[in-house]
Amino acid sequence: MNLYRRFFRYFESLKLKLFLGMLCLVLVSVANLIIPKLLENFIDLLTNSNVRDLNSLNLVVIGFLVLYFFKGIFHYGQVYLLAYVGQRVVLKLRMELYKHLQYLSLAFHQKMRVGELISRVTNDIQVVENSVTLALPGLIGQPIIVIGAVIMAFVIHWKLAAFTMTIIPFIAIAISKFGAKMRKTSGKIQSHMSDITTIVQENFSSIRIVKAFSREEDEIERFNDALCKNFSAGMKAVQIMATMTPVIELISAVGIVTIFWYGSREVIRGNLTTGQLVGFMTYMAILVTPLKLISRDLSLVHRALGALERIFEILDVKEFIREKENAVELPPIKGYVKFHHVSLRYQAEEEEVLKDICLEVKPGQVVAFVGESGAGKTSLVNLIPRFYDPTSGKITIDGYDIRDVTIDSLRQQIAIVPQETILFKGTIAYNIAYGKPDASMEEIVMAAKRANAHDFITKFSKGYETMVGERGQSLSGGQRQRIAIARAILADPRILILDEATSALDTASELLVQEALQEVMANRTTFVIAHRLSTIVNADLIVVLDKGRIVEMGTHKELLEKKGYYYRLYKAQQKNKGGI
Repeated sequence: MNLYRRFFRYFESLKLKLFLGMLCLVLVSVANLIIPKLLENFIDLLTNSNVRDLNSLNLVVIGFLVLYFFKGIFHYGQVYLLAYVGQRVVLKLRMELYKHLQYLSLAFHQKMRVGELISRVTNDIQVVENSVTLALPGLIGQPIIVIGAVIMAFVIHWKLAAFTMTIIPFIAIAISKFGAKMRKTSGKIQSHMSDITTIVQENFSSIRIVKAFSREEDEIERFNDALCKNFSAGMKAVQIMATMTPVIELISAVGIVTIFWYGSREVIRGNLTTGQLVGFMTYMAILVTPLKLISRDLSLVHRALGALERIFEILDVKEFIREKENAVELPPIKGYVKFHHVSLRYQAEEEEVLKDICLEVKPGQVVAFVGESGAGKTSLVNLIPRFYDPTSGKITIDGYDIRDVTIDSLRQQIAIVPQETILFKGTIAYNIAYGKPDASMEEIVMAAKRANAHDFITKFSKGYETMVGERGQSLSGGQRQRIAIARAILADPRILILDEATSALDTASELLVQEALQEVMANRTTFVIAHRLSTIVNADLIVVLDKGRIVEMGTHKELLEKKGYYYRLYKAQQKNKGGI
């Protein structure tokens, strides 16, 4: 679909306000076109020695005052209504983009840079906003003035006006050439802004690592390189703008001087009055300003088109985990999970990361996945809440193929406690209740107590209303993890996924978290990913993965007796005193 047509679909629900705003814009433009005519009459009254009509003079003055009064009213309507339309369109576009990103698959988000996405939601939308609120009214109002001024010029003196029209094509060609260059340069500017946003986001979220490796100077240099590239692209845009305006002004100036020379000759010959010449020149002056503004507005539009291309590029991505049209609600489950010959590859051209997985997990069982990095542990558990769909095979829960049920009803019965606990900016209570927003304060406190979090929370001066800050950085790793466990407890899932939940904690914090985990795991089907094998010796079933395949299954005791893959992993960790 044409980029313009696609964008203007966002205006459809605002047609009335857009029409009224345009009407006010037209009336303001008409008022601007009447002013030179009044000025022409005013000068002719003064210069005509045969006429000394004070009533006519009074009428002209009153006409000026009335005209400016109504022009002011219409100007207010124009500015307010068109600004409202512009802001609403930008709001809808930004909301649609954000909503679309929320529902795109995990695979999409994992291959995209966070800073790139942030830039498209913020910087690119801002460019579009500037175009809608500044350029759009101008590109509608200025042509009206141009056309009106040309018509009035022909009415005054058609020969002089016809000569003037020979200049306009040169201006149009200049605008077209410079506009094409501006659009290309604007795309580069937006791309460089994405790089800058990405670098800032990565640096601030990883500042601890930066400092640990003393990479501050390198990060500064990386940021400076991105700024320099953006500066160069920005200066290229400035160069285009700085060249375009004087070129158009020069063409216009040559025309105006020539027009003034020819018009003066016509006045001397008696073919034109002084007032008419002043009126004609005023219309030409009016004509020059819109042409200059049109060139500026077109530059903004070309920048916006570059930004819109990047926005629609995201909106055109269809990487969804699709829900069937006849999907049913998954009823309350017991937690019986079965993998039926499941295989997975992320991209068609890539090797399978999971190969023919067959696994049966009974309600309430604790199943641990072990293996080296890249063995497929996380990929396997990500299939359960449908973050990905298997390439082949199927997964059933209580006999329901998870692709046949609604995604919400599936995920509402699953909770995840990840290795890197994610907390949102807000209160501790807000974060605990994230999976159950309608939870009462009593429920939140009870979940915190069961997660061994209540004691440290109440030590804060504001207790559960304490703000945790972005990503929960004001709390220790163990505290964040216990809040995440409280969140899982409050959600009351039937299936629990623990993704290396204690691997980053010190011994004291791990003991508290392990106690909390035992509480949340009780009577729930639990899938555990653990590097420290000592933490899963009591699991009902240990599944050993290697290169995407199940190579061993059994209890801790059974696997040690086999003296196979698991035995070697366990002994290696024992030798290294717990190892990983």
